[in-house]
Amino acid sequence: MFESGFYGDKDLAHAGFKSIGKNVLIAKNCTIINPHNISIGNNVRIDGYCTLVAGAELMISIGSYVHIGSYSFLSGAKGIILEDFSALSQSVKIYTQSDDYTGETLTNPTVPAKYKNVNSGAVVIRKHALLGSGCVVLPSTEIGKGAAVGALSLVTLDLNEWFVYFGNPIRKLKPRLKNLLNLEIKLRENLEYENQD
Repeated sequence: MFESGFYGDKDLAHAGFKSIGKNVLIAKNCTIINPHNISIGNNVRIDGYCTLVAGAELMISIGSYVHIGSYSFLSGAKGIILEDFSALSQSVKIYTQSDDYTGETLTNPTVPAKYKNVNSGAVVIRKHALLGSGCVVLPSTEIGKGAAVGALSLVTLDLNEWFVYFGNPIRKLKPRLKNLLNLEIKLRENLEYENQD
């Protein structure tokens, strides 16, 4: 008989997460470090071969109705927030720390901090924001509400709400439609109706 490749609610209830909602699916081949600093809302799916690394003190916070595509990597030493209805397509990489590549200092985690110049800061992905396959997000950036970032883009700066972005260097292409806000309202109304039964 075929066995599901996901841990479900019963499996995850005792996995040591800071908090975890209902209807959460996490692929069994994911790597999760410091789950006690990861909070997950309701209706979340994390696909295969993803890696989530929470900091020893700061959290990765995942809202409700969030999807994280396979092979994505979240390095959250300085904090990552994924708000409700946000989504990461396959192979998205989010970094909250990055070495100085100019040659002024040494690099990599084997070198003591006094010989390095590390850029660090939280990454925030606002509600309804979407990152296409292969995007890379660098530290201290905020993806605005409803922003959509095309595949293989490099995000090094804050992105405005409700625009479509693409490229390396990233550039604003056009406004993004907001029709999905009406669908969110209908979804929430249907859930309330179902919960009354």
